[in-house]
Parts: sequence; structure tokens; C-alpha cells
Amino acid sequence: MQVEEFDVIVVGSGAGALTTACCAHDFGQRVVVLEKANVYGGTSASSGGGLWIPNNHLMKQKGIEDSREEAIEYLRQLTENDVEQSLIEAFVDYGAEMLEYMETNTRVANESMQYYADYYQELTGSKPGGRSTDPLPYHAKYLGKHFLTMGHSHIQTTVMGLMGYSNMEGAVLLSKAPGWFKVVCKLALEYFADIPGRLTSSRSRRLVMGNALIGRLRHSLIDRDIELRLDCPVTELLLENARVCGVRYHDKQLRARKAVVIAAGGFEHSQALRNKYLPTPTATEWSAAYPQNTGDLLMAAEKIGAQLHLMDEAWWGPTIKLANEDRARMLFTERSMPGCIMVNQQGNRFVNESVAYTTAVQAMYQQQEHGQNIPAYAVFDARYRREYPFGPLLPKGMHMDWLQPSAIRKHFLRQADSLSALANQLRIDPLALTATVQRFNGFALAGKDQDFLRGENSYDLLYGDARIQPNPCLAPLTEPPYYAVEIHPGDIGTKGGLRTNHRAQVLDRQHQEIPGLYAIGNSSASPMGRYYPGAGATLGPAMTFAYIAARHIAGL
Repeated sequence: MQVEEFDVIVVGSGAGALTTACCAHDFGQRVVVLEKANVYGGTSASSGGGLWIPNNHLMKQKGIEDSREEAIEYLRQLTENDVEQSLIEAFVDYGAEMLEYMETNTRVANESMQYYADYYQELTGSKPGGRSTDPLPYHAKYLGKHFLTMGHSHIQTTVMGLMGYSNMEGAVLLSKAPGWFKVVCKLALEYFADIPGRLTSSRSRRLVMGNALIGRLRHSLIDRDIELRLDCPVTELLLENARVCGVRYHDKQLRARKAVVIAAGGFEHSQALRNKYLPTPTATEWSAAYPQNTGDLLMAAEKIGAQLHLMDEAWWGPTIKLANEDRARMLFTERSMPGCIMVNQQGNRFVNESVAYTTAVQAMYQQQEHGQNIPAYAVFDARYRREYPFGPLLPKGMHMDWLQPSAIRKHFLRQADSLSALANQLRIDPLALTATVQRFNGFALAGKDQDFLRGENSYDLLYGDARIQPNPCLAPLTEPPYYAVEIHPGDIGTKGGLRTNHRAQVLDRQHQEIPGLYAIGNSSASPMGRYYPGAGATLGPAMTFAYIAARHIAGL
């Protein structure tokens, strides 16, 4: 059997994995990256690409104040007893250092999303903006042939499946803020003016969001001559004298002189593991995450004695699933736009529609024992349909419905000329749905949601419409026809995984470190606990603990 030897073997190729590889190399280690699929980037490549990093240097450049104490207090309230205090402190202490290191020493570049609020504004230590960053756009020409093997952006983060937009551009587009049409024209011009790109592929070479982050990290690996191997599904962790000393894939063994770092994502696309660990009902087709994430390395590590933690949690979000797409689409913004409400099978609202996506799904599961909330329904009227996008559908007012096959519209969009008729299609009580909408309409006209206080904090207002008054998050549903979309409790990845300490070392069932084994990202139990502190709270900790792991492996 062929055996090769490296100092550090990184399993996975998302943002955390590639950060580990760059930093470990810089700290004197010989590194190889192994990816199960035939493309690299994992869920990171199809994500928003944002990083949630408290007290970072970019927010300071914008004049936004933050402190170690505020960040720790905010996270302490969210994580309670689910996360060791030492992990929270390590994340806060090293996150800003990691970001500055990566921006100084690699191709990584971001801007502060100064108006993108933390998700739980009611908590002490939250910030109205600045902790989340957006990767700067990047051109794929710098990657050469390596662009062809990068995972695609999620289709929901593109216009017509073609043109990508940054998080900052998306916020302008989705809320129709002043200048939104100029953004559309700019995106179209850049896309069609890229003649070399159009001659080879319909895929945009202007990389944004997760593609921009992964593209910049991949370029950084090329700079360092770090090998990234595709089609290498690791099936076994090798032990020697109770120490992890390497991995096996296909008929090959790779030995690790220093460490194996598991950065291979979660288990969201394993139905068996979902059934075993997650709340029910649950389904792989409801996940918006990378389809190759099936928890292989979690099970391999558990087999050698690793401890699992938070396995009943995920990075939740309401989703829709369209035929012929390899993953679900998450409703990040659609439910938040004014004039859309979420109702359960009794026709009642059950949550502030503008809350963080994790909280929305937690609300769906909280009442599920009564059979009420799964599936739930997004309900909106003709005005909403005309003004805002929903899933694959562009605003009808743009007269671009013809770009989508009628089968797509018919697959998930239900329509009726009255609320009663719509309720009958959904098999819910017509009187209840009509009463719910009438009550909500009263709130919208008054500007005060007396049931769920929607639109009363800076996070809710992110996807409000400034043209709607007196509350940008509330618009009445009064214009027929009325529409409904069935939604499910989906995710962008699971949160549970290998329990680690503040150095990213994997712990065994006796809470002792397993020598030679580290885990980061969604392969580890999330240091963010059961909640979602802010945009980028998946990738920010993944890259931070990648940096921490690389330092510890190198003895720094």
C-alpha cells in the first residue's frame, strides 16, 4: 500500500480547511488538503461568504466601537451552558487577530458590513453593525484552470442563475433601496462585457460571496504551492499508540507527523444521521447545504472514541425545494420583506417573520408536537409579488416572469383570488386565515405589530422597505390575487459534531484530548451554541479555530 507523509493533513476544502492549510504552511508545516468531491469549496463556496468577527479591525476603521467584554457577554447569553467559556474567550481573543493576519498575509480581503446588525439586538453586548464582513469581489482569471473545479455559488445568490452580487449589493437590491437599478445595470454590464468568460462558460468570473472567499483562499494555496487533492474520500483515521497518525482513502494511506485536521462539514445530507439526532420531521431535501456533507468523518472519529456534542442542532432556516435542484433554497430575506407573513396549519402567525432564520425554525419545531407548524406557509399578495423576489421568481413588476418555466411557478407557488380560496388550497381554516390577515393588516396600517413586535429593532429593519410607512417591515395584504408557498425547517449545515477544547483539539468521551486530532467548522460542535449570533457566525469561528489549530500544531 502506498504511504505518503506530511506534517498536517487537512480533510475538507471549505473556508476553515483552506485557512488551516495556509496558516499551518506559514507556521512551518508541510500540508496537504484532501477533498471528498470532485470540486473544492464545500458549503463555503455556495454560502454568503461573510465572517462574524467581534472587535475586528475593519469595523474600527469605520468608527464602530466594540470590546472583548461586550462580545463575550453577548455570546455568553446565547450559549449559556452549551459551550465552555474557554471556547468563547478563544474565539473572541483570536478572531480579530486571525482576520488581520489573513488580510495581511494572504489574498483574503473583506469590508465591514457596518449596517448589518447582530441577530439578537435585545441582548447586552449586541451591535447594530460592523461585526459581520463581506468578502470583496474577486476575478476568477487569477485562478486559471483551478476556477473550473471550484464549487458553484448557490443558485439563490445569483440573478437568473448567472450574475452574482455581493452581500452589500444584495441588501440594496432586495430592499429596493435608492440606487438599486444602477446596481442591476452594473452587474449586467460587467457580466456581458466579460467576453473571454462568455466564450467559455455562462458562469460569471466576477466572484462574490462564498465564491470570492474561496477563490481568494485557493489563490493563497497556489501562492504557497500547497497541494489540494480532489476525489479523496477519507474513510478511516489511523491510530498509532493512541495517537491519530494519518488517514486512509481509496487504497492509500497518508501519514501525519503532527496532526489531522477535520474540516469536512456536518451531516446534513445523511438521512440516517438526521433521523438519529435532529428533531423530527426532518429531511435531507430540506437542506440548502453542500450535498456531499454526510458526516463521514464524524463517524470515523466517533469510532476511535471521540465525543459528540450538540448533535440535535443545525444552522436552521426556512427552506423551499425546487425540482431538479441539488439542494433547497433558504428563505433568508423573502419572509422578511413587508407584506409577507408566515402562518401554520391552523392559519395563525407564530413568529416574527423578520427574526434570524435559526430562530424562525426553532419556532416551527417548538409547537410541532401539536402538528401545527410543519409545513408552514408564507402568504403574500399581488403587491408583494410585484415588488419583491421570492425564491426563483423575480419581482413581477420587472416583467421577467417569462425567464422562468411555468413548471417552476406551478411547482411551489399557489394562487387564489381570495384568502378563503387560498386557505382551501392549503387545507387550513378559511376563517382563521382571513382573521389572521385582517389582524395583521391592522398592525401594518398602525405601524405596530402587537403580536410579535416585528420591525422594532435594527436587525428586523435590514430587509424592510424604506418606501413603506410607518413601519418599513409591515405592509398590509389587501391586493388579490393572494399567494402561498409551502416552507419547511431546513438548514445551511448541522451544528453538532466533535467536541473540542479551546485549541480545537478533539476530546474523547472522558473529556481528554485525542493526540494528533483537531476539528473545526461544522465538523466540530459549534462554539456558537444553539443560536446564530450574526451573519457569518459559521465561517468566522471556522476560520478562527483554523488559525488557532495551526498555531497550536506549530507550537506557537
